[in-house]
Amino acid sequence: MTPTSKTPNAGRRPASFTVKDDTAPPETKQLPRTPRSFDAPVAVVVPDEEDVFLAESLSADMTTADAIALPRRRRFSFLKLAMSAFGVLVSLALGLWVDGLVRDLFARADWLGYTALSVLTIGLSATLVVILRELAGLMRLDEAQVLKSQAADAIARNNDREARSVADRLSRRLATRAETARGRATLEASRDDIIDPPHLIALAERELLAPLDRKARALILGSSKRVSVVTAVSPRAIVDLVYVLFEVVRLVRAMAELYGGRPGRLGMLRLLRDVIAHLAVTGSIAVGDGLAQQILGHGLASRLSARLGEGVINGLMTARIGIAAMDLCRPLPFVAVKRPGIGDFIGDLTPGAKGEKPDNHA
Repeated sequence: MTPTSKTPNAGRRPASFTVKDDTAPPETKQLPRTPRSFDAPVAVVVPDEEDVFLAESLSADMTTADAIALPRRRRFSFLKLAMSAFGVLVSLALGLWVDGLVRDLFARADWLGYTALSVLTIGLSATLVVILRELAGLMRLDEAQVLKSQAADAIARNNDREARSVADRLSRRLATRAETARGRATLEASRDDIIDPPHLIALAERELLAPLDRKARALILGSSKRVSVVTAVSPRAIVDLVYVLFEVVRLVRAMAELYGGRPGRLGMLRLLRDVIAHLAVTGSIAVGDGLAQQILGHGLASRLSARLGEGVINGLMTARIGIAAMDLCRPLPFVAVKRPGIGDFIGDLTPGAKGEKPDNHA
């Protein structure tokens, strides 16, 4: 048995090396590139109003979103001037008639004259109280809009003093509401903390208005369901109209009282006028089969009867009125809390609007 001979490369370590390809044609060989400069393409930013796709999406959002209700601007009107002038004239005539009546009663007997003066004093005092209460109700409605504008101004200008003033006034306005007791205690505890004006307004909105917003949504949903059921089962159209008007007036008044408004008769009429004017401007009054098809969907609308579909549409219309009243009565803008929309009530009024899930086991 002969011994095995050793190979000559047994002691060399592994190494890396490059293999030159001399067989490649000369034109395919890559030569080292010399550094050079080049101009990058300039990005052109299209304005939003000229962007076709953005304009289409914005227009679609504006048509589907709910417009925020704002109070009507009080302008000079010759009709109001004429009514005021004739009102003063009628008041003077009434005063002269009362004066002549009291003089005639005194001429007949003194006790009749004194009785007339006593009754006149009681009537004037009661009228003065009614006028003061109506003015107080109008001032409470105006205060909500003032607080809303001051809060937006404090956020825009980052004004700490104005933000604290808005929070204090809002706390005093809602002091009679039991739902805001915890929120008022939280605001009082954070008075000495360093809080930015936007954060302070957001804290006041979450602590004071969020509980009221939940109750407002419950009021809107309850009124919408009642209107939907009554109008679906009532045999006469006049019954539908009377009940819808009754429910709308009650809903608007409850919304104003919820946010500390408590309007009088004149304030209630002005609030209803603002709500109806907002609905007329946004086109929400024009409801029909097209709106039923759009909101409820073709499949659900085809399965609903005529009366049931009419009841659902009336319920959604009542919800739209409640949202507008909420916008007008709420003393702060929607910043930290999401504003409810008509889509939040469709699922409650029409449980089948979301569609049925297909059965995979079938």
